[in-house]
Amino acid sequence: MAVYTLAITGASGAIYGLTLLEQLAAADHEISLVVSSDGATVVREETGVDWSGAPAAVQRKLDRRYGGRVTWWEPTNFYAPIASGSHLTDGMIIAPCSMKTAAAVAHGLSAGLIERAADVTLKERRPLIVVPRETPFSSIHLENLLALSRAGAHVVPAMPAFYHHPKSIDDLVGFVVGRVLDHLGVPQTLVPRWGEDRAPGRPHGR
Repeated sequence: MAVYTLAITGASGAIYGLTLLEQLAAADHEISLVVSSDGATVVREETGVDWSGAPAAVQRKLDRRYGGRVTWWEPTNFYAPIASGSHLTDGMIIAPCSMKTAAAVAHGLSAGLIERAADVTLKERRPLIVVPRETPFSSIHLENLLALSRAGAHVVPAMPAFYHHPKSIDDLVGFVVGRVLDHLGVPQTLVPRWGEDRAPGRPHGR
């Protein structure tokens, strides 16, 4: 069992964060979950999942669904263990990652728990994966993502491929989430790997 921090921010694409949460919990990993206020709104609008209410009430919802593997932290709670490098984790994922959050992390502006936890992850040299969901990128966005990459973060944009012949939205989401899990070193079967579904010697069609 590994320990991960998962943050969901206010970019469109809440399904990426929710699918990742499902995958990590199903694999019996322990997850600290932080959702920004805008992120909670997007989750509700895009998926119907409602995490509003007092923290204890939200925790009970998570316990019922995930069997105690997920711990809910308010985005303003700097007393959360994940705000300190002394709390050992196996990595952090921000999915989806808004451009506001990317900018704050890239420039060390820890105004909330999400940015602070990401800052801690970087300074402790632990894996930080950001999943930006924005299009098109401005030069400012690209420079902030480059700064994150230079600081050691893995930038995994929400850009699904099509070589696996997706048949549904779940297939497209699964491709991106599968790549995130690959970067965490977590086994996954969400999407076939390039060439695995082809007989030896069969051309790839390119």
